[in-house]
Amino acid sequence: MKRILILTAGFGEGHNSAARGVRAGLARVAPKVEVELRDLFPETFGALNEIVRRAYLTLINHWPKLWGYVYNWLDQKKDFDQRFQRFHGLKKNLGRLIDRFQPDAVVSTFPPYPYLLQQILGNDRRCKNIAVVTDSITVNAIWYRSPADYFVVANEQSGAVVREGGVPTEKIKVFGFPVSPRFADFTKDRPSPSDVFPRVLYVINAGTRRAPALVRRLLELNIQLTITVGRDEKLHREIERAASNRNVQIFGWTDELPRMLCENHLLIGKAGGATVQETIAAGCPMIINHVVSGQEEGNARLIVETNSGVIALSNEDVVAQVRSAFADSAKQWREWSTNIGKLSRPRASLDIAEFLLSI
Repeated sequence: MKRILILTAGFGEGHNSAARGVRAGLARVAPKVEVELRDLFPETFGALNEIVRRAYLTLINHWPKLWGYVYNWLDQKKDFDQRFQRFHGLKKNLGRLIDRFQPDAVVSTFPPYPYLLQQILGNDRRCKNIAVVTDSITVNAIWYRSPADYFVVANEQSGAVVREGGVPTEKIKVFGFPVSPRFADFTKDRPSPSDVFPRVLYVINAGTRRAPALVRRLLELNIQLTITVGRDEKLHREIERAASNRNVQIFGWTDELPRMLCENHLLIGKAGGATVQETIAAGCPMIINHVVSGQEEGNARLIVETNSGVIALSNEDVVAQVRSAFADSAKQWREWSTNIGKLSRPRASLDIAEFLLSI
């Protein structure tokens, strides 16, 4: 029986989302395969990891341009292997896990792991080393300079970047981003917003200070509004006050995003790797209202360059774009919807699972 080890880290939801998607795909395709999903960073670094993780999240949410400088600095580096030599505790824990679990393949959704695995195993090829690249278009060099056996990318544009970075074509697998296989369960044949009340989903995971004001503005439009606020209880209360008991659905953390994205006509949210790829899988056009410099710029470019949505960084621009999308019998929305449908790969996690079993 095959064993698949999936490695992730809590530095951005895209890594965890991809890891969960791969696990869910394997559970669907081959439920008897042994799968273990681990984040070795908190196990190794304890409280220090949580401090660094929170600092990172604060940086990208409140000072995204500053993180952009860090991202670009990292992209210029060529000595990643030497730098990761210093992660002695992490390598020790990973080595123990490899010895205990004896995986046939190690799937990494966070870029340091393929380097560490190579340093541990050397020429011992007892298991395949697979990197699931969570960046899109602006793929950081830390991904494609790794010694992975295969690189799973979300789209052809990202595959071209990895190829230009020196990775042989046969190592690049364009399967799509491993979203939950539930995306493949829902029909994508939405009724046109010109035939029903336009439905808009606002996922608040950045720009929280201006979110209540945006909610008030959106409620002035003739739309059916649904809002998610995650686990932020303070934000939840602020959004409830902003809604003033109007006809709006407000959710905290929910695992119903696949269904919600497939039901709504338009998503408003940040250009996070998981968010953008999930809205693509659902065929739901997107208005991007927050972009973290560097790692999220490629996600935003993917939406804009394929004319699958638009960037609107101010509340005024967001409202104007919502109006424009549904004006003139939803002409703009129809165009976006057609284009994003061409990108959609809702079966990505299932295809990745079948690939893992084939090697």
